Amino acid sequence: MRIIRWLVLSLLAGWLPMRAAAQVAVLAPTDTTDLVFVKKTDRFRYEKKDSATELQMLAGNVFLEQGTTKFYCDSAVLDQKNGIVEAFGNVHINDADSIHTYSQYLIYYSNKKKAYLKKNVKLTDGKGVLTTNDLEYDTDLKIGIYTNGGKVVSDKTVLTSREAIYYGDMKDVYFKNEVRMKDPQYDLDTDSLLFNTDTRIATFITSTHIRADSGRRDIVTSEGYYDLKNKQAKFGKRPLIKDGSTFITGEDVGFDDVSGESYARGNAVFRDTAQGISILANDLRASKKNNSMLATQRPLMIIKQKEDSIYVTADTLFSGRLTDMAGYEKTFLKVAAPGGPEIRRDQLKPAKLPVAEQPLDKLPEEAIAKDSLRKDSLAKDTIIAATVIDATDTTNRNRYFQAFHRVRIFSDSLQAVCDSLFYSGVDSVFRMFNNPIAWASGSQVTGDTMYLFTKNKQPERIQVFDNALVINRTAEDFYNQLKGNTIHGYFIEGNIDFMRAKGSAESIYYAQDEDSAYAGVNRSTADIIDMFFKNQELSRVVFRSTVEGTMYPFRQVNHGEMRLRGFKWLDKRRPKTKFELFEDPIEPE
Repeated sequence: MRIIRWLVLSLLAGWLPMRAAAQVAVLAPTDTTDLVFVKKTDRFRYEKKDSATELQMLAGNVFLEQGTTKFYCDSAVLDQKNGIVEAFGNVHINDADSIHTYSQYLIYYSNKKKAYLKKNVKLTDGKGVLTTNDLEYDTDLKIGIYTNGGKVVSDKTVLTSREAIYYGDMKDVYFKNEVRMKDPQYDLDTDSLLFNTDTRIATFITSTHIRADSGRRDIVTSEGYYDLKNKQAKFGKRPLIKDGSTFITGEDVGFDDVSGESYARGNAVFRDTAQGISILANDLRASKKNNSMLATQRPLMIIKQKEDSIYVTADTLFSGRLTDMAGYEKTFLKVAAPGGPEIRRDQLKPAKLPVAEQPLDKLPEEAIAKDSLRKDSLAKDTIIAATVIDATDTTNRNRYFQAFHRVRIFSDSLQAVCDSLFYSGVDSVFRMFNNPIAWASGSQVTGDTMYLFTKNKQPERIQVFDNALVINRTAEDFYNQLKGNTIHGYFIEGNIDFMRAKGSAESIYYAQDEDSAYAGVNRSTADIIDMFFKNQELSRVVFRSTVEGTMYPFRQVNHGEMRLRGFKWLDKRRPKTKFELFEDPIEPE
């Protein structure tokens, strides 16, 4: 060291060529870890300004080294006593061959291991590239900081901000203030963001706005992450996700863009404003590839109407596309002419949803003329013709819903319970299986299988197959009853207007005179029995073909015995308000 010091002092006035790999150290520091060695330079000159300032001036292919950190530049000035290196032109810091930093100007404090770089600064760890005009870099801690704007490029992702801190050991970049992220799939705006250049995971720590799929999907979140490498995301604190006409939120939401799978947990809400359908549950799972959704843990589906929305709960709700269901094209049969074969129960078992249907036969002409039923609506009252659905159709027409176990339905005009349900958007029919029960005003309908047809999201007609029974409770708690192999009913503005029992039809009804006083109780059988309602009360009964019956004087009847086979008044199971849908349902007797 003394030889080097003597050599430098003897050449104060001139340059000394140093093309060999000699080592010259900054003299001031006493700790060897703070020394910066000159490994190579084309020209060298020593200059003493005063007693406090001694400079070493290097020019041409300068190569300096401190520990595992290497410095390259066109020229440099070393302050011997203060441990300062000032470098100019094509500056390159090689930090243990893991991090490379470039600039046109550098001031380096060797005792603090702090570098301050300016002009076209670039830092790369092999995974991402950080660029800025001003950078503070700690070669010991491997931490880089910019405060006057910069950007990081990782693969095809570009992140910009006013400020950022780079942590080299962890490959993390903490962006602050006017943060923007642009990716082939996502654009992001936030105030703070953590990004790892190795894993390429962006972590959200404050309110963040994300736009995806060319602006179709819009996400607002304040917690979570997005894995750009594996295309997976997870959001917390009830993010708001809007995708076209759909909206989803929950305490915890995540999705996988590769598989198309997504989920929402904790008071999750899915809403489709275009179709007027909402689903609430504690666990929602969806697949974008087949546009399906599974809702569990007290799910609720709401089908919005102008004044009378339909609410459906069950243990499990599932929704999918009809075109993804095997044999969907066989579900809807061709239209038969009015007056053709009568409706029959489907050939498929309830477990093999969905099911097929046959058209309803036309009512007799005289019944249409005498009663309030419209002839034109009855003539057209047939099932939709064999339908070809475009697989790309994303509307409610190409959608079905299934509900399993403890199904409950509520609307102001109609309520129902059953064990399983199938609803098709192409015909707007609720198909209910396994001991279904429906209530409308003061009437109860039961049977083995039940179809509820809706139009404009309101009940239009109902069909009951096998062991069909209608019970209409009067104001005085007497029960009008209608039973048959099948029962067909019609609604007007949500109220029962007409009921027909066919096949071994039986009835009990309380006849009233013009003053609404009870005149007697009629018990009859016939091939066909029609009941007509007015103001939600039984108005008239018509028997057709093979009629047998008895009219009993009102005061001579034991009203408790006036019951048809299978009679059960199950009003305790009826959800009377939408809030009762969440109560534990009463199990069937």
